[in-house]
Amino acid sequence: MDEVFRKVAAFGLPGVLLVITMAATGLFGAAAITAALATLGGPFGMLGGIGLLGITGLITDALVRYGLDGFLIGVYIERLKKGEPKQKLCKEIGDLPTSGDLKRKLREAIGCIANH
Repeated sequence: MDEVFRKVAAFGLPGVLLVITMAATGLFGAAAITAALATLGGPFGMLGGIGLLGITGLITDALVRYGLDGFLIGVYIERLKKGEPKQKLCKEIGDLPTSGDLKRKLREAIGCIANH
């Protein structure tokens, strides 16, 4: 499930940038797309605009990936420090609707037994 959220965020930000730039041109249809891409691309024109949107998507994907993992690890470590039982947290992590990779990272961060 977390992979879906990452991809939506990675596609969402470039789309928002394009729509805002299209609205700023005052044009409609294909002319608005062309003008927006050329504006975003600066001296590199439409191709530069397409490249900028692609790079924005990759950067967003990386930020969301790091941000979600880091945030959840921080939450579980803080809960462990405040005295919540490790067994309870390990079971909760197992029940999360996330990827196995994220569950593994969370388990390692708080020291769950490997067979969970």
